[in-house]
Amino acid sequence: MRITKIVIVLIFCFQTVFSQEKTANISLSFEDAKIEEVIQSIENITNYKFFYISDWLGDNKVSGSYTNASINSVLADVFKSTSINFYIDASSNIILTQNNIIHDKLPDDFFVVKKENVTDEFENENASNPVFYVDEELVNNTDIVRIGKENRRSSLKSFVLTGNIKNETTGEPIANAAILVKENNTGTTTDSKGNYELTLGTGLNTLEVSALGKSKIEKIIIIYNNGELNFILNDDFESLDEVFIEANKDRNVVKAITGVSLIDVEEIKNIPLVLGERDILRVAIALPGITNAGEGASGYNVRGGKTDQNLILLDNSVVYNPSHFFGIFSALNPFTSKNASIYKGNIPAEFGGRLSSVFDIKTKEGNTKKFSGEASIGAVMSNLTLELPVVKEKSSLLIGGRSTYSNWILKALDDESLNNSKASFYDVVAKYHHKINKNNTVKTTAYMSKDDFSITSDSLYSYNNKLFSFDWEHKVNDKNDANIIVAKSQYEFNINYKDSTNSGFDLGYKIDETELKLKMKYNHSDAHKFTYGLSSKLYVVKPGNRDVIGADSRFVGVNIPKDRGLESAVFVSDNFTVNEKLLIDVGLRYSHYMSLGESTQRVYAEDQPKVEGTLIDNVYYKKNEVIKQYGGLEARISMRYFLMDDFSVKASFNNNIQYIHTLSNNTTVSPTDTWKLSDLNIKPQSVNQYSLGFYKNLKDNMYELSVEGYFKKSNNILDYKVGANLLLNETIEREVLQGEGKAYGIEFLIKKDKGKFNGWIGYTYSKSLNKFESEFLSENINNGKYFSSNYDKPHDLSLVTNYKITNRYSVSTNFVYQTGRPVTYPTGKYVLNNTEYVVYSERNKFRIPDYYRLDVSFNVEGNHKIKKFAHSFWNLSIYNVLGRNNPYSVFFVSDDGRVKAYKSSIFSIPIPTITYNFKF
Repeated sequence: MRITKIVIVLIFCFQTVFSQEKTANISLSFEDAKIEEVIQSIENITNYKFFYISDWLGDNKVSGSYTNASINSVLADVFKSTSINFYIDASSNIILTQNNIIHDKLPDDFFVVKKENVTDEFENENASNPVFYVDEELVNNTDIVRIGKENRRSSLKSFVLTGNIKNETTGEPIANAAILVKENNTGTTTDSKGNYELTLGTGLNTLEVSALGKSKIEKIIIIYNNGELNFILNDDFESLDEVFIEANKDRNVVKAITGVSLIDVEEIKNIPLVLGERDILRVAIALPGITNAGEGASGYNVRGGKTDQNLILLDNSVVYNPSHFFGIFSALNPFTSKNASIYKGNIPAEFGGRLSSVFDIKTKEGNTKKFSGEASIGAVMSNLTLELPVVKEKSSLLIGGRSTYSNWILKALDDESLNNSKASFYDVVAKYHHKINKNNTVKTTAYMSKDDFSITSDSLYSYNNKLFSFDWEHKVNDKNDANIIVAKSQYEFNINYKDSTNSGFDLGYKIDETELKLKMKYNHSDAHKFTYGLSSKLYVVKPGNRDVIGADSRFVGVNIPKDRGLESAVFVSDNFTVNEKLLIDVGLRYSHYMSLGESTQRVYAEDQPKVEGTLIDNVYYKKNEVIKQYGGLEARISMRYFLMDDFSVKASFNNNIQYIHTLSNNTTVSPTDTWKLSDLNIKPQSVNQYSLGFYKNLKDNMYELSVEGYFKKSNNILDYKVGANLLLNETIEREVLQGEGKAYGIEFLIKKDKGKFNGWIGYTYSKSLNKFESEFLSENINNGKYFSSNYDKPHDLSLVTNYKITNRYSVSTNFVYQTGRPVTYPTGKYVLNNTEYVVYSERNKFRIPDYYRLDVSFNVEGNHKIKKFAHSFWNLSIYNVLGRNNPYSVFFVSDDGRVKAYKSSIFSIPIPTITYNFKF
């Protein structure tokens, strides 16, 4: 049987071996003509006859002009941008083929047969076929796709397949989708933009494409050369029982970077949160290593760091105050947000300017196929998001807005002083994205949020964020991608005070930054993937102004001069696959900062405290003149080693420099906190962090276990002197101190991702300590010893569970326990000149009572009919179901000659909420 097949192949080859190209040249000209029209023209003026299938040619149009050109060169140009190959035989017949080529001679080693293979090749009728094995059932149910165009001169045995994976319903790219090559059980995953790159052996490959909540598809690929293949996945409405945090299924074990979490906004709707509002940043607090100062506190403390040490990005622009309503709500709309990558261990080299963490939050891209949206109606606010296609399957506009009707909450609180108070807020975000072609996409995002609140009847506080970003994504070639990013952010607050005597003031503060960034990605090989680029950011700070209201005001006008600085950086990183077990992610970032004029800087005597008596000079710097320069090299190194296929160990080191500081003598973040740039008298902060962790998955990645420890050492962190005045103070360097800090801890996470019952347990033991030591008593705190920072909470436990009763009904719980934060208590009193004074303990020597809270919610999904106007979701939640009176702060007052302690609490009773969401 085998000998007969070979004889037939030889007869065919010898029939064609004498084929030759027709020697006559042709002259031909055509403009914007269909390929089939060009073929007919060639047949009309020559003796050539073409054989082909018309459907292969499509509607492609070509242009060209040829004089005495060979038929080979003409056809090579005509078919250059297609998958068509051609073959010319001795009889002037031109045979077109799709993708592959016709060979007119046998390979040189065709008849060379290894001795040990003779028996298998000629005697065994069941010997393996060296061509392709194809599952007939799979072929009948799966499309066969041919990729690339075979090249006669190429001897490559593998080619690169690239492409993009999108959601059928929304047109959004799908991150972390898995592409598996079934023949050899290898594969890859898509990046944050839905792009993938895969090396395939020449010939037939079966690809399986899957993603969380999407229907799985299979494709048979016959690859002849490098090429592109895009996939579109449909939503799988039966996959409703996944936990809310999900990357690809083994990301925690496989990736090299330590201390990184990915939160998918779409999956957090089951988590019971305050007043029923889905909140990506509040969910982040339930993860190990991330906490805040207390109930209703704004800002986040990551691994013992200050709140100003977190870089919070929304589509590459900085959000300076990411909270609404005294920190109870996030200022980021969950309906317009897609996901958040939180880096708290090893921070990628492309990010800089903060010491503790990066919250990289991405906005969704609008639906490019049809009009759609999502809305919610709750007890406190309503939310509406619309997605409008602009150019079908190319561009769309996403618009989302939230507004509150929350004044009734303040009136409901058990505090008579708040009866006349009010609070309101809104935020709006718009994103436009346009895919110009397969190599170019542009995205723009605009965002604004505003809060107005009044605690007393004579004052109105307001603050707002504004930002804009532009991102041009350009695919240079198969190995290189570029992003050009322009981002602008602004934060400002205002206090308007009026009283009955027409005496008042209007106080304002503003910080503005503009950044230009170039980021390049170079996929050198399977072993090396580089990211590199440069960035520059201009800060403009208006430290404050106070305008007098009323002619008889007891206040005076103040206008603090602007503060300006330029922060620039160049960075490079390499994701280096050393071997199957060892992966290294190494990066370097060099940052450089210049404090710029126009400004007058005060010069103090060296080795003396900065007080008025040690001032020796005032130096004036012209506009854009460099006042002071700082800079340094920042290393980002992380590595992963497989102990087993589903068990890895990771270690990392990174050092960061931060050139901007917050000025606050509050325990928690306040809307009136101000930002101060490094200058002649205030140095930049810096930190070194070391991490080591073990990561294990069990039962086909159903369970995720991890333990990670860290140690951080900080320099030049900022704190305030006792009695410091930080607002509207031109000599701010006299009110603050710079010292050192250290933080260490160990984080545990157990997470179940699948099944009816899922969730996670996160526990952190940590310490955060500061030290301010000086030979001068006025610059010492606690006698120069280490003391607990305001946000030091040694024990932090979170338990999040979700139980699926059915595909539509579920019950969720959220339990939190934290050690009470440090406070400074009065420890005695004395009388001087008939006046009683209080003696306080060392700073942060005591703690407020421990914090714990249990929340419960009942969730109801709408029915899963495909043909309906909208998919609904009901959430009935009870926040603080135990009614725990957790203290927010402790303060002391003198009453009838006695010092009394009081505590204030927020949400000290169970808070029930019902929210209705629908998506259309």
